Amino acid sequence: MKPFKAGWIDYGRRCESPHFNARPDGEVSLLVIHNISLPAGKFGTPFIDQLFQGCLEVEADPSFCELKGLQVSAHFLIRRDGELVQYVSCDDRAWHAGVSCYQGRDGCNDFAVGIELEGTDNIAYTDEQYQQLQQLTLALFEAYPMLNVGSIVGHCDIAPGRKTDPGDSFDWPRYKMSLVDKGN
Repeated sequence: MKPFKAGWIDYGRRCESPHFNARPDGEVSLLVIHNISLPAGKFGTPFIDQLFQGCLEVEADPSFCELKGLQVSAHFLIRRDGELVQYVSCDDRAWHAGVSCYQGRDGCNDFAVGIELEGTDNIAYTDEQYQQLQQLTLALFEAYPMLNVGSIVGHCDIAPGRKTDPGDSFDWPRYKMSLVDKGN
């Protein structure tokens, strides 16, 4: 059985975002790993869902004033406890990469799936997050054959100088070896 139907994974929590549009060519060939916490360094809050749904309570924290009216989304979020949340169908373009370039191609949102990890650049991610990330990545590989271990990057790789996530705390060898060990 295929893990996706119309770009939606068959497990996890669905929390649809209005911040997406059609992929111009329908191509999915890049996987971008991000991190997010709202407020910065705080975990388990409802604010990530609110941000991606366009209803962030900007009065809830002084740091949110700069986010007022921001229209962003990701395809997925993996919370600290391993919970998987999907905001946008992988068949559509989520608005996660911003100004970006990969191998000479601008506008990575056009062809990338964005996965946010609840975290920061300098706080270690959890075992549950790595387990969920591995499971999700393998499901994406199955559903989108242009994806493979070589087509996984950090936000920092496609927006250098502008973005640093997923940061030094992300264990790239652990993550990629978990995929190679599964034959990918």
